[in-house]
Amino acid sequence: MIKLLDYMRDHLVYLDGGTGTLLQERGLLPGEEPERWNLTHPEEIAWIGRAYYDAGSNIVLTNTLGANSLNFSDEELSRIVFAAVENTRRAKELSAGAQEKYIGLDIGSLGKLLKPYGDLDFEEAVAIYARTVRLGAEAGADLIFIETMNDSYDTRAAVLAAKENCTLPVFASNAYGADGKLMTGADPAAMVAMLEGLGVDALGANCSLGPKELKEVVSEYLRTASVLVLVKPNAGLPESKDGKTYYNVDPEEFSEDVAEFARMGARLIGGCCGTTPEYIRRLVEKTKDIVPRPVTDKGLSVISSYTHAVTFGKDPVLIGERINPTGKKRFKEALRNEEIDYILKEGLRQEENGAQVLDVNVGIPEIDEPVLLKRVCEELQAVTALPLQIDTTDVIAMEGALRRYNGKAMINSVNGKEAVMREIFPLVKKYGGLVVCLTLDEDGIPERAEKRVEIARHILEVAAEYGIAKKDLIFDTLAMAVSADDHAALSTIEALRRISTELHCLTSLGVSNVSFGLPNREIVSAAFFNAALENGLSAAILNPNSAEMMKTYYAFRALHGLDPNYMDYIEHIGRLAAVSAQVPAQAPGPSAESGAEGGAAGGRSEAGKTSYNKEAIHSDGTGGDDKQALQQALQQAILKGLKEQAAEAARKLLETEEPLSVVNEQIIPALDTVGQGFEKNTIFLPQLLMSAEASRKAFEEIRRKVSESGKQASGRGKFVIATVHGDVHDIGKNIVKLLLENYGFEVIDLGKDVPKERVVEAVIREQAPLVGLSALMTTTVPAMEKTIQLLRKEAPWARVIVGGAVLTQEYADKIGADHYAKDAMATVRYALELGGEKE
Repeated sequence: MIKLLDYMRDHLVYLDGGTGTLLQERGLLPGEEPERWNLTHPEEIAWIGRAYYDAGSNIVLTNTLGANSLNFSDEELSRIVFAAVENTRRAKELSAGAQEKYIGLDIGSLGKLLKPYGDLDFEEAVAIYARTVRLGAEAGADLIFIETMNDSYDTRAAVLAAKENCTLPVFASNAYGADGKLMTGADPAAMVAMLEGLGVDALGANCSLGPKELKEVVSEYLRTASVLVLVKPNAGLPESKDGKTYYNVDPEEFSEDVAEFARMGARLIGGCCGTTPEYIRRLVEKTKDIVPRPVTDKGLSVISSYTHAVTFGKDPVLIGERINPTGKKRFKEALRNEEIDYILKEGLRQEENGAQVLDVNVGIPEIDEPVLLKRVCEELQAVTALPLQIDTTDVIAMEGALRRYNGKAMINSVNGKEAVMREIFPLVKKYGGLVVCLTLDEDGIPERAEKRVEIARHILEVAAEYGIAKKDLIFDTLAMAVSADDHAALSTIEALRRISTELHCLTSLGVSNVSFGLPNREIVSAAFFNAALENGLSAAILNPNSAEMMKTYYAFRALHGLDPNYMDYIEHIGRLAAVSAQVPAQAPGPSAESGAEGGAAGGRSEAGKTSYNKEAIHSDGTGGDDKQALQQALQQAILKGLKEQAAEAARKLLETEEPLSVVNEQIIPALDTVGQGFEKNTIFLPQLLMSAEASRKAFEEIRRKVSESGKQASGRGKFVIATVHGDVHDIGKNIVKLLLENYGFEVIDLGKDVPKERVVEAVIREQAPLVGLSALMTTTVPAMEKTIQLLRKEAPWARVIVGGAVLTQEYADKIGADHYAKDAMATVRYALELGGEKE
């Protein structure tokens, strides 16, 4: 047998199709775990695998999508995985197909959100995935196929588990919504950046949508990916008939659409929900004469957050410098006291003022840097969608933060010292990243530009030894204070120009260093910034709150054709000029740069986040004692997900205002604003959840005040919620629960894998007017329909809301639901329509 990776180089690779609908046809009952059929019905599993191999599949996946230690005991999990691999091996042996055949260990989502959005720790998730990976590798799988992942962080945990616990090829596939994003906000470019950084062998999309709906997603993968792209669409959209699930795209239409993906450059093709061996057979026939398009290195230098990628090269990138203790007494105090919300505000302010990346440095001697750096990075990613630059000289701290970073980070930094490169480059190879390379070595910072260029060449050579490409390196030619050396800026600019033009590499500078010790530092810094930009600067680490720096940035972009119709310049320059006019002259000194704590530049970040009033929240996070300021502070804290500030502002407001007034006039309007942003795709699920957590902190203060007064808390009514029988995924349900509780509903959460009788019993017991049912898997939708039927019979007053990845409005109508909720906020909106005012 040809090794899989060798075979993939020159051939189209045919994947298998759906399993759930075939199992239902062969007798799988609603709510029954498909994975147990590996033990109880091995002949049926082998028959399905053989049918796919006979249809032409090169890779058939094991029946292990939900096989993990959250769902099965260790002993049963081991038996299931070994039996699943053996069943697929048996299918392979029985197949008459002459093509190369491989066994893929199928790994699906754990069905839980990871901290800080959920309750499962990242390392716990890695450990759960790792056990399944080890079992599959030991049983004899040929590859690890991670699929139907709708969260980038969950995907990262699964990929790390696979890479660390076996030597098999690793494929990763994500499930996109109709908006072209994952449930938690990532677009294809963000996933490509992260997954290529982690070293997967193939990546792509599966499930959720039919081939026509996936076309834009596939196009974006092919535009950005430098590894093989895989595609496994559904057979269109699901429909229900006689208690069974059907899909509306037939084999002929499906095969023609997916064949077009192969012509576009996709190299691994197959099907997901609703597809059968006949779909794969037709697909093989349609594509047998297509010559596979070679995979090319796109040469993109990118980093990413959990939502989007930032590309370096054409348009200069701004990296906010303010999350750094150097020269900042108050910031050092915040680090020592672990005042996380103070640090988050620094990040949010820079985002508002135009930063596209945030540098994160917490290095002071008095703190445990590995612990605090990891925490600050996690907390920042909970409130902002900007990518981060992890800035530390502590290798342990660097690895701890990189490992848990949700995306592909900037890494600050390596330099020409051999020991430093040998420590940092292995981390870059393992976790991915764009590395800042300082042009200094064991002899210090060279005075001459020529020596800095030599150091850059040496760094390139060592990086190549670790398989790190030039596109993942960005060189800092080190801005030095001109007050100490009046030729320092010239050497820096010359080295920058030569690295850009001769080595064709990216460049970066910490711009403000050049003016250290001078009066009115912004003037010198802005002039130096412009000179660097004119000589090829790719990224600047600077203070985006500085009006002078931002004026230079917008003017440069406008003059160099990077700002079509001068739209950004026109939007921002008036305000920036007004700010400059208000900033007084400054005396020389280390803290004079850029109006250190004031002089906000104003602006708009790339991610398009909801704006907020920076002045509303004082340094203690409360808005002071003024009533109006406190009201603003509470709303802004909820908008930005600042939990402790929300609690403190609510606590102070309750000294003079009635609890119901705080809820109706401050908390609910803020939640509505966030919800509207979510519905318009201007903010994403993690931000929605963190805003909900902030409001929950405020509600805790409300409940405490009400309890002290002896009054009865008001509410909007009861809402029973459950994931239906046989389905162990409860992400969506938990999100809905959190939001409903914040809007004042009493939520009776029955958990996951809930039999229909338990749902009905709870509705009757609580006399609940509203019921929410969730299902992620095709095989569990019949259980949802049966639950609705029993509710209609035993609790006819209850309105039923349904949601889940496999559902559509038409499907919801056919199974008798009162309302289909496409996302969590849609559930809240419907409940509010029916729930009326608070009791």
